[in-house]
This record gives sequence, C-alpha cells and structure tokens, in this order.
Amino acid sequence: MKLDVQFDFMKWRRPAMTVSATLFILSLALVTFRGLNLGIDFTGGNVVQVEFDSRPNVGEVREVVSAVVAKEAMIQDFGDRGIIIRTNEDTDESRAQLVGVLSEKYKDMKVIGFEKVGPVVGKELRTQAVWGLTAALVAILIYITVRFQLRFAVVSVFPLVHDVVLALGFFSLTRMEISSSFIAAILTIVGYSLNNTIIILDRVRENWKNLGRDGIVALLNTSVNQTLSRTINTTLTTLFPVLALCIWGGPVLSPFSYAMLVGVIVGTYSSIYVATGMIVEWWLFKPEGGK
Repeated sequence: MKLDVQFDFMKWRRPAMTVSATLFILSLALVTFRGLNLGIDFTGGNVVQVEFDSRPNVGEVREVVSAVVAKEAMIQDFGDRGIIIRTNEDTDESRAQLVGVLSEKYKDMKVIGFEKVGPVVGKELRTQAVWGLTAALVAILIYITVRFQLRFAVVSVFPLVHDVVLALGFFSLTRMEISSSFIAAILTIVGYSLNNTIIILDRVRENWKNLGRDGIVALLNTSVNQTLSRTINTTLTTLFPVLALCIWGGPVLSPFSYAMLVGVIVGTYSSIYVATGMIVEWWLFKPEGGK
C-alpha cells in the first residue's frame, strides 16, 4: 500500500505532545503510588512440577489452584502428561496446601519436583533489566549521533522512554502481572519504536537540504507523509499477530502480548508526533547548532 497524501501532522503536534506529557505523568504516578503486580520472577515464590496419568485441562487446574493461591498462578503444560505451577507465595505451608488440594482433586497426580525462587533472584532480574535497558538507550544515542546528529539522537530517545513508561502505566492500572516475558516485550517495544522513528528521521535527513526553502514545519510534514505508507504497513503487520496473541495466547503469554499491543500502538503514535514534534519545537526555539 503506497499513499500519496499530505496530512498536516505538525498542526496537531502541540495537542499531541500535551496528551503524551499528561499520559507520561499519569503513568509515572500510577507506577509510583499504585505499584506493579510483580510476578514470581521478581518477588520469589514456589514452582511445583506435577505429572498425571491423564493430564487435565489447564483451565480446570487453574480453578482448583485459585482456591488456595492468593494471587493468580502461572500454569502451563510441559511434556505429554506434566503441568508446571508457579505461585507468588514462597512458604512451605502454601506449597503443601497447594499439593494437598491438587492431590485430593486428582488421585493420579504425582509431584516430580519443586523449586523455591527467592527474592534475591528477583532483585538480580530487576537490576539486569534496568542495566540492559539503559545500555540499549546509550548505544542508541551514540549510534544516532554518529549516523545523523545529536539533535536527532536526543529526540529519538525520548519516544522510547515515553513508550516504556506508558506500557508500565498500563500494567499498573490493569494490575496485570509483570513477568520475565514482560521484559522481553519492553526490549522489543524499544526496537520497534526506534525502527519507526529512524525511518522518519532518515527521511528528514534526506530532506534537510530543503529546510531554507520549506521551513522546519513543512519539512517534517513532508517527511512524515513520505514514510506514512511504510509506517502503516509495519504497524498493521505487527498489530495483527499481536492481537491474535492477546485473544488466543492464554494467561502465560498475556504479559508479553499485551505489553506488545500497547507498545505497537503507542510506538507508532510517538514516532509520528513525539520525535518530530520535539524536532520542530527545538528548532523553532534554537535553530542554530542543528546543522
């Protein structure tokens, strides 16, 4: 799909950036005061591995487990007859109660292994996630500075932070569980959002020679419109599989799929309005030093 259009995106840059700033602040407030529903990977808990002669449906097992587990457990199949149950409760008593309820319901069940994940592991995962994301942002800043210019590098990092914070705010609002797959989704969102932003900035760089003739607002409008068909194609081809995961992926994949859903929508929006809007406002405020 190739579009030959000329939408006036920059006309709405200030309202769009105001909305972004509002959502950003609200998301930070949610994460700060409401917190996140951290899963077993971050808080510690019990992992129980069981096996059946005739394995029951995972949904049925989840109903049984929910009677004794305070928070939602993560339950998944493994092999032909096994099920792995992960809970946020890390005491021996909670594990014994869980096994007791399952044994009463399923006479053919056997416990073939269990593991206690301590909070120290959770702390290490949080630290590694923060360091990984920070290293990625620094590397991106350096690359874009070398490839384009410092001004472009700075405005390309802001949408990434914007997208990550809004995804965290969504998870804080909905109380969906944060698992290790959520971290994978966040890093994928960063890559997706950056890809959209770089495509637009590369076209801006190509059109930069027309700055004196067109002005910064018209130049950014032209650049966004010239890459619009690619942005729509990329967004739709990513969005449809993600929607399928949200609908049919089940609770195990939900942290990843819903984080990706929010990231795709917000990332597309931020690459069009946040990055380009910041370039326009920065140039209007201080045009020198941008060449």
